[in-house]
Amino acid sequence: MSHPFSNVTFSVLDLAPVLEGHEPGLSFQNSADLAQHAEALGYHRYWLAEHHNMPGIASSATSLIISHIASHTSKIRVGSGGIMLPNHAPLVIAEQFGTLDALYPDRIDLGLGRAPGSDQATAYALRRTLNSSADDFPNQVEELEAYFAGEARVKAVPGMGANVPLWLLGSSDFSARLAAEKGLPFAFASHFSPDYTIPALRLYRDRFKPSNQLSKPNAMVGVNIIAAETEEKAKWLATSQQQQFLSLIRGAPSKLMPPIDNIDDEWSIYEKASVEKSVNSKSTIIGDKEQVKEKLAAFIEETEANEVIVNSQIYDHEARKNSYQIVADIFNEK
Repeated sequence: MSHPFSNVTFSVLDLAPVLEGHEPGLSFQNSADLAQHAEALGYHRYWLAEHHNMPGIASSATSLIISHIASHTSKIRVGSGGIMLPNHAPLVIAEQFGTLDALYPDRIDLGLGRAPGSDQATAYALRRTLNSSADDFPNQVEELEAYFAGEARVKAVPGMGANVPLWLLGSSDFSARLAAEKGLPFAFASHFSPDYTIPALRLYRDRFKPSNQLSKPNAMVGVNIIAAETEEKAKWLATSQQQQFLSLIRGAPSKLMPPIDNIDDEWSIYEKASVEKSVNSKSTIIGDKEQVKEKLAAFIEETEANEVIVNSQIYDHEARKNSYQIVADIFNEK
C-alpha cells in the first residue's frame, strides 16, 4: 500500500493576517519568518492572496509582498493565490510579474482569479469604472498571455518572455471550464467553497485539453488546517478563525482575534450554524497529528488532488509555525 501523501505536493497559502493589537508591519515580518520555516520543512510553494478593504488581511499589494517573501527565501516557489485580474490592467500585471521573474528567476507563480475580491465600493475605488467585469476574465487572461508571449502590440518590459506559470483559481465551475479549455493548472478554493469542490474538479479533469504549459490536468485544492499537540488546544486555537468568519457574517470584518475559551458565548445559534458550515467542513481540519493525518488522507482521496495548499489562520505566530510543522511531519513520513 502506497503512502497516502507520497504523490501529493504540499504548499502554503498566507493571507498575511493582521493581528488584533498589532499593525501590518508585524504581519510581513511573520510572513517572511513563516516562509523560511516552510522552505526548511520542504513545502513547495508559498502563495499570497489579494484582498482589499479587509482589516485582517495585509496582502492587498500582493506583488510587493511576493517580492518581500522571495527576497527572504532561496528556493521555495512564491506566487499569488491569487491576483484578481478584473481589478487590474493585464499589462501592469505582466510588467509586475515579469519584474518578479527577472529578480527571482524560475521561482514565481501567477495564480489568477476572476472575482473582484472586494465589495462594489472597493471595486470602484480600484478600477474607477465598473464597466470591466468578471465576464471579461477570459479575454483578460488572453491579453495577459499575449504580453508574456511578446505577441501584443504593446510590449511588456519586463514581462515579454518571462517564465511565469499561469494558474487559474476558482470557487465555482467557471474557472474550472476555462482552465480545462486552455490547458492550465487549476486551483480550487475548497477552503471556503467546500460544496463545489468535487463537481468543479471533475469538470476540469473531464474537459482538460493539453497545452504547451501542461500535458495533463494538475489540480490544487485549498484546505484550512489548525494542528496542535492536542485536539483541545487545536480547537482553542481555531476560535480565532471562527471569530473572523463571525465578523464577516455580521458585515464587520475584523483583525485576527486571539483565541477565546468559550466561543459559544459569542454567537447566536444561527451564527454558529453558518460559521460551522464553512469552518467545520471537510476542507477545514482541526485536531492533533493523528486526527489531521486521518482527515487529510480522506480529503486527498476524495479530491484526488495533485497538490494541497494549506491555510492556517492562527493568532500566535509560534503556534502557527508549529501547525505547519505538524503537517510537514505528516507528509514527510515514509
